[in-house]
Amino acid sequence: MNNQVLHALFLSFLAGAATSVGGALAFVIKKENLRVLSLGLGFSAGVMIYVSFMELLPQAKEALSALYGARTAGWTGVGLFFAGIVLAWLIDTLLPSHHVEEHTLDKSAKLKHLGIFTALALAAHNFPEGLATFMASMNDTSLGISIAVAVGIHNIPEGVAVALPVYHATGRRCKAFWYSALSGLAEPVGALIGFLLLRSLLNEAAFGVMFALISGIMVYIALDELLPTAHEYGDGHQVIWGVVAGMMVMAISLECF
Repeated sequence: MNNQVLHALFLSFLAGAATSVGGALAFVIKKENLRVLSLGLGFSAGVMIYVSFMELLPQAKEALSALYGARTAGWTGVGLFFAGIVLAWLIDTLLPSHHVEEHTLDKSAKLKHLGIFTALALAAHNFPEGLATFMASMNDTSLGISIAVAVGIHNIPEGVAVALPVYHATGRRCKAFWYSALSGLAEPVGALIGFLLLRSLLNEAAFGVMFALISGIMVYIALDELLPTAHEYGDGHQVIWGVVAGMMVMAISLECF
């Protein structure tokens, strides 16, 4: 590997490692502080909803329009968005906890399920981000750095989304931290696969498909998993302010980077 490749891989690793910063919050948040859990889950839901509708889906349509035209790309992106929701539902129903009747699950089991499901979905989300960071860095180092910083900022609250429910379910800070950290490792893995196998095959349309699917997956997580769980541990106003705060942080990060 030449220096350019190593530099691109390193940037992808740093961006993915930012999830561990969010995971580290498990070390400073008291387990009994359920208000923080509610706010944190609402915050993470806001991040996912905003980035899905304001970044991923528009990027998907733009990428697809290069090949299919604006109108066809728009409908294709919308179709893939809802396909992502269906895919997320399938992943959700196949997780072990869904083989047990809902009323038999205690809150710890529900929270652990939420953390694992979020980690899996965010790993899927981080995989193409790693590819994007790597490809950009290979062509333009300054662009790669900008993308890596932006992705890293996005990944911090995503790490929170994984770590908080796992920590409150198990009481184990290290386990919460490693779940969040491992979800971010999908980014350097995606970058490495892009270098070894996919660099000559990937095109704008492929990225468009991935980003549209991921936007649907993330909206499903926010609406079906994060927000209902947040409401269990806080009142409605508390949760919605967490959502608004998450959207604001994501909006500022997108505008700045």
